Amino acid sequence: MLNIQKSKKMKTDVLVIGGSAAAISAATTGKSFYPDKEFLVLRMEEKVMVPCGIPYIFGTLESSDQNVAPDKGLLDAGIKIKIDEAISLDLEKKICKSADGTEIEFDKLVLATGSSPKVPAWLKGADLENAFTIPKNKVLIDQMLVNCDLRKKIVVLGGGFIGVEMADELNKRGKQAVTIVEIMPHILSLAFDPELSIRAEEILRERGVNVITNEGVKEILGENGKVTGVLLNNGDIIETDGVILSTGYQPNVGLAEKAGIRLNQHGSIKVNEYMRTEHLDVFAVGDCAEKFSFVTRTLKGIMLASTACAEGRIAGMNLYKLSVVRSFGGTIAIFSTSFGDVSFAAAGVTESLAKERGFDIVTGTFEGVDKHPATLPGTHKQLIKLIVARDSGILLGGEIIGGPSTGELVNLIGLAIENRMTVESIMTSQIGTHPLLTAAPTAYPLIKAAEIAAKKHISR
Repeated sequence: MLNIQKSKKMKTDVLVIGGSAAAISAATTGKSFYPDKEFLVLRMEEKVMVPCGIPYIFGTLESSDQNVAPDKGLLDAGIKIKIDEAISLDLEKKICKSADGTEIEFDKLVLATGSSPKVPAWLKGADLENAFTIPKNKVLIDQMLVNCDLRKKIVVLGGGFIGVEMADELNKRGKQAVTIVEIMPHILSLAFDPELSIRAEEILRERGVNVITNEGVKEILGENGKVTGVLLNNGDIIETDGVILSTGYQPNVGLAEKAGIRLNQHGSIKVNEYMRTEHLDVFAVGDCAEKFSFVTRTLKGIMLASTACAEGRIAGMNLYKLSVVRSFGGTIAIFSTSFGDVSFAAAGVTESLAKERGFDIVTGTFEGVDKHPATLPGTHKQLIKLIVARDSGILLGGEIIGGPSTGELVNLIGLAIENRMTVESIMTSQIGTHPLLTAAPTAYPLIKAAEIAAKKHISR
């Protein structure tokens, strides 16, 4: 049972505003490092959704109840929870006022207010009935699920990770037709180079999802206030009785902005490498906080739970004592997804982005299998592509198509990028293998891809 506070005046050492991944990570890490301090999590939702699991509510899972983040970790750590909305901050007096009239006095503040679906202002018809965004609120998700079950044909606008996962799950749910419309040349193109994105498109089509790329949407059509179709820029009309707008998210920064906390040019809360704002006792983490790329050092709008949790841990550790070894070096943008038994994952920069940003690179691609021998049941092909700096051999990015091990393998690549490993250091790494669990040590795809890239960068 939640430890909900009802008094009109409260006091805590650390106030964390928000309830999702970044807030949980900041609170639990902070309490671990500063066990003598009192922590309070102030959030709006009684039940918090696992953000990455939301698409699977529409297919694989039976209900949203199976996608709720448990409060056990917070409560077991002695962290208090208050279900209410923060409506104002007085940073000078260090007081937060909530919607029920409570004044919460704090010493340190962590803003983890997350993000909300973004709808293009120019898109006519986005306000029609049966045109949905993808919220993170359980009540709204349940309402959307009921409505989607009544739809026969659904168009998903946006071919990023959430869009393609929603489309695949709705198709799995038995919709008559599900179509993805993506304005870029290929789906998932911010994470993968074309040769991998094309394979993802092929798999989705094989599974029954219509995929339209390199084409924008001009208008969502409707009659009597309800969606009837989607008009593309080329004049084609897709008949549909439901549209899902997977067109990105925007940081929730209204509370911070009203309190005078500085934002960057992307509308995110400006922070330093310790996740601290310009106010020494105020930190910001997760989707609402500023991001920059680990590799290119440019500002980013990437919103990932993995990055949010890393930022939360960093803020938690630095609340009362800064440490130069506990700092954020930039987002590596580690993505993964799966369609059926084929998984896709990426970390760091793509070949296309590296060249666009001016890096002199080489690549190494190798395709093998994820078990040995390949005749074992359940064996999957495993393709690895590495993007490497030509002059130094340092790993800048990696992309994978494989089986269930893909999710952990991309974490290994992310770790290599963050530690600025070279392809030579990858080639000389000792790895543990087992026939049922990994590729063969003689043809380990990650090492073989590194070997191919190494020969190119050495011969420059």
